[in-house]
Amino acid sequence: MVASRPARGLPVADQAPHERGDAARNRTLILDAARRLIAERGADAVTTDDIAAAAGVGKGTLFRRFGSRSALMIVLLDEDEKVHQAAFLFGPPPLGPGAPPLERLLAYGRARLEFVHLHHDLLSDANRDPQMRFNAPATLHHRHVRVLLADADTTGDLDAQAAALLALLDSDYVQHQLHDRGETLESLGDAWESVARKLCGT
Repeated sequence: MVASRPARGLPVADQAPHERGDAARNRTLILDAARRLIAERGADAVTTDDIAAAAGVGKGTLFRRFGSRSALMIVLLDEDEKVHQAAFLFGPPPLGPGAPPLERLLAYGRARLEFVHLHHDLLSDANRDPQMRFNAPATLHHRHVRVLLADADTTGDLDAQAAALLALLDSDYVQHQLHDRGETLESLGDAWESVARKLCGT
């Protein structure tokens, strides 16, 4: 069975609303400053005071534009996240439509491992806000995995199984496995594949 349903009804993360000149300029200044500071120090060492000062704006401007520090971290991830989403929703197989659901699931797991490893600092920082764990991109990933499980004729509680698989892709879990347990992205991908195959009955 060839799966194409994940591309249906799964909105890519919301596009930013149209902004007036001053707001757009402040947004760019804040994002550029945040990227620069995080590249220099790591996300953990960067405060909203640091970002506002480096951007030349008031802290109130930062919070009015982004709402919270975690929300700012999510915006920084947004561009790369949208590219990643487009690849598994609309791109070529086996990650995108056109391959059997299990093949797509295995490709998704390995691709997501690469993504969370590359973006660990920002993902880890953003995930400290519980609300960020259930935002639109997170919900999309859960639904995508759930649809692939369903298309692979997996039985049982698909929501729980999707959540269990996605826990293996948590940025802090991946970082711990890589740096404290001596795992590699390849071995973590093999572990994902083993669990996914068992859930799908193969």
